[in-house]
Amino acid sequence: MGRAKDTTSEGSITAGADFLQLDIGQAPPGGRADWLAARLRAAIADGRVPVGARLPATRVLAGELGVSRGVVTEAYQRLGEDGHVAGRGRAGTVVVATPAAVVGRPPTPRRPPQVFTGRPGVEVFDALRAAPAEVDLTPGVPDLAAFPRAAWLRAERTVLDRLTPAALGYGDPTGTPALRLAVANWLARNRGIRVDPAEVVVVAGVSQALGLLAQVLHAHDVHTVAVEDPGSLGVRQHLANWGLAIPPVPVDDQGLRVDLLAATGAPAVLLTPAHQFPTGVVLDGERRRRLLAWARDGGLVVEDDYDAEHRYDRPPVPALRGMLPDRVCYTGSVSKLLAPALRIGWMLVPPRLHADVVAAKRMADLGNAALPQLVLAELMESGAMERHLRMLRHRHVRRRDAMIRAVRAHLPGAVVHGAAAGLHLLVTLPGPVDDVALAAEALRRGVKVQPLSWHGQRPQPPGLVLGYAATAPSEIDRAVATLAHCLP
Repeated sequence: MGRAKDTTSEGSITAGADFLQLDIGQAPPGGRADWLAARLRAAIADGRVPVGARLPATRVLAGELGVSRGVVTEAYQRLGEDGHVAGRGRAGTVVVATPAAVVGRPPTPRRPPQVFTGRPGVEVFDALRAAPAEVDLTPGVPDLAAFPRAAWLRAERTVLDRLTPAALGYGDPTGTPALRLAVANWLARNRGIRVDPAEVVVVAGVSQALGLLAQVLHAHDVHTVAVEDPGSLGVRQHLANWGLAIPPVPVDDQGLRVDLLAATGAPAVLLTPAHQFPTGVVLDGERRRRLLAWARDGGLVVEDDYDAEHRYDRPPVPALRGMLPDRVCYTGSVSKLLAPALRIGWMLVPPRLHADVVAAKRMADLGNAALPQLVLAELMESGAMERHLRMLRHRHVRRRDAMIRAVRAHLPGAVVHGAAAGLHLLVTLPGPVDDVALAAEALRRGVKVQPLSWHGQRPQPPGLVLGYAATAPSEIDRAVATLAHCLP
């Protein structure tokens, strides 16, 4: 591309580019990066720059526009933070996702999808994922456009270069030694858990961990696991599917009401102490001490550490497993760190349950696929995972702040919960609102959310659980404005 200049009517020289016919003279003073990002975003949205296309190198485009390279780099970074482009190493900056079309009025209502009818069954999440929407605020969904493809490919090449033929055979059902070591090191660095790699069991996500644990608990004559209320509907469905009773224990602004746990008579409890789902509260110090005392008296704690690495405005919260390993089962995964599609997680169980869990895993599938485990281990041990996490934290803060601003602007009277960590916010609403009907109307208007009512066994205040990690700030504002139009 050649340098393009034209003379304005006032006789000044304005730099421009053949690429998209960009004219830097149209940019406001001090706002060149914003202007360029907006022009590129619009071109991606209307198809002039399609998904898969490569943007000009920053040095080239800066030269054509007659601006510093930093202006172009900042514009590209903003598109990257919004999930529209991604760096591909030597392949340059590539368009990976199309922004939702920006409109000046709420999206046109469509025929209501059959998602929010009756009590949510086991198929409800599949139905919600399949429902079309212009903006998806589903909680628990990471920024899939940010998946570190270049780092993954480098790790994959490294693994394949040193892979021995024996590594392609049947392996240990608990996982490859490399990944079990990497997970042990990761947990020590990031979650304060000191564990021998031999204790790690690699699983196909937390859902499989819960299924294996349910089978083992039944064999040990444990048929009831208390759960937080409100708490994850999906987790309750998994436990119930395996025939476990799931009595609710209320959650308040200090976390699980441990004083009410004994009243359930449950010998085990599942909870999310580092970032409670969906309220976002942290189990406070006094509650932790009471819970650990309950466990020492014979109770079993199942700790779901589903997104504890994603924290922004508070210090890290140590995992319960690090305090009482003989009474705590621990589960985690890369679903919120990298992508749910990898189906890789891990679990730690007390020594008395370990052999039974390994036997159940062996009978389930003989172990996870080895190659993805080895690549993930390389990512973890090389430092690429930490670098990816640091990038995500910066991006998530920007999107979280955008959602908080949008709620304040469009939903006055609503209260935001759980902003210090995680990938979602809980927003409780004033007045008598049917949050299921509100979610249904939002979906009809093109915005996908989950009602708080789904996640409670007892009556809950009206509210919405809103994910922000996978959505650009501009789309977040538009989606929350649409929610405001859905209110009665």
